[in-house]
Amino acid sequence: MPPWLISLESCPSTNTWAMERWAALAHGAVVWTEQQTAGRGRNGHTWQAPPGVLTASIILHHRSGFLGDAGAIALVAGLAVALACEDLVPGLQVDLKWPNDALVNHRKLAGILCERPDSGVVVVGIGLNIDPRWGDDHRALPVATQATSLAEHGPPPTALAVLTRLRRYLDEGAGLLDRKGLGPLLPGLEARDALFGRVCVVATGDGEIRGIGAGIDAQGRLLLKTGQTVTPIASGHITAW
Repeated sequence: MPPWLISLESCPSTNTWAMERWAALAHGAVVWTEQQTAGRGRNGHTWQAPPGVLTASIILHHRSGFLGDAGAIALVAGLAVALACEDLVPGLQVDLKWPNDALVNHRKLAGILCERPDSGVVVVGIGLNIDPRWGDDHRALPVATQATSLAEHGPPPTALAVLTRLRRYLDEGAGLLDRKGLGPLLPGLEARDALFGRVCVVATGDGEIRGIGAGIDAQGRLLLKTGQTVTPIASGHITAW
């Protein structure tokens, strides 16, 4: 095992484990388990993790005191997921659904949860379907019908191969974000924007907004066109698209 990888036989949540121990974890450390029993997603949702689903958390420390907010980091992590998977499965096209989902053919491949245990640290949790075995668990079956996996599109890579590339791309992306902001990464994000040109409904703290996806700005905000107005949305949840 590489020195940056912390492999756990089982744990409730790699993000929870890392959040509780962040002070002892170096920049670029990866916490990984093959058996996550209580995975967490955004907005209190659970993350189904049967065998074949990669669950890991990567620790990022600020290098210049920036790194943007957790929303910008989630976009960078999504791009890292896309690049890593496209490297490992030739011909694969991964799209990104703001703010934190990776899709293939409109079906969910991966989800991302970014949390800050301290102002100078971000824990990036990633759940990625490599070759899931959903079994007969009826709680998981609705998820399976909406999900996809790397194994559906080619020979599935090993978890270590995925983690190695994920870590490298995330470190490079976070370094760019740290030094120059999100701007240099926007072309990669725009090329994979699953919401561009689509009618979307976004639940925000101020209510629902309906409009047409018009891209992502340099602050990582979703742009929605409503009539002749383009509205930037900093945080929210896509309820329909």
